[in-house]
Amino acid sequence: MDPQGRMEDLGLAAVARQRAALARERADRAAATAERHERLAAEPGREFHSQIASTYRRTAECHRASARLQDSFALRAAAWAGGLGARPRFMTVVAEACGTDSAAMALLDTEQNHLAVAASDQLSRAAQDLEFVLGEGPGQEAAATHRPVHVSGPEIEARWPGYGSSLVSLGITSVEAVPLQAQGSCIGALTVFDPGRADARPARLAEIAEVLTRIVLLDPDADPDLYGGTDVRATVHQAVGMVSVRIGCSVVDALALIKAVAFAEEVSSDTVARQIVHGDRKLI
Repeated sequence: MDPQGRMEDLGLAAVARQRAALARERADRAAATAERHERLAAEPGREFHSQIASTYRRTAECHRASARLQDSFALRAAAWAGGLGARPRFMTVVAEACGTDSAAMALLDTEQNHLAVAASDQLSRAAQDLEFVLGEGPGQEAAATHRPVHVSGPEIEARWPGYGSSLVSLGITSVEAVPLQAQGSCIGALTVFDPGRADARPARLAEIAEVLTRIVLLDPDADPDLYGGTDVRATVHQAVGMVSVRIGCSVVDALALIKAVAFAEEVSSDTVARQIVHGDRKLI
């Protein structure tokens, strides 16, 4: 790694450690508030304080989980800056916390269109690209229904005929997804592939999803970019606009055309979009 790259990753490690420290401070404050409400709940006629205390306890645990993820990422960033290990991805530590090697987060708009994606490895990124191209899959379903999704074995192909067969061809035999929810709305989904059963309990995945939602949206130091690990699909959206103008179709049809070409050629939609933007390809 070049010296500048090492400095950048040392900077990432420092930022991650700082965010971990802030998360622990928030956890301590929330826990202290919970204790105060628990004392109030013990008084006659003030039992409603127990519900407030429970909310603050959950918030404290969420902040502590966030601190653990940030600490783990800081260690990886520091090691990489020292010439050890692979370049860190925040989603890698998320995957480990979920008991798997492969996990992906997709941020979605209100119509289930992918705005951005972050993945732990090439397998999860390939699976996420398939979901984007085909418009079906566990993340889409979890986000649309606001409910967890768990599918394994032959049910994968039965549940999603197009996506399922492609997922199985990647060697994936089990998939779980949970929505990323904030204030009654859904901003995306966390999907894990072939998770170990001990760490993939629905409650555990829901906790990690809540942590991710705070990290990318709700915390004062929110980081939607996840330390540079989030790929905003700006190139795809740019290509959609170009195709729409060029052939006189709607942006919906232009996106569908790009997705169809990507699927037919077994490449990512980003690859097709880059070719269009750079003038190397005309779809029609």
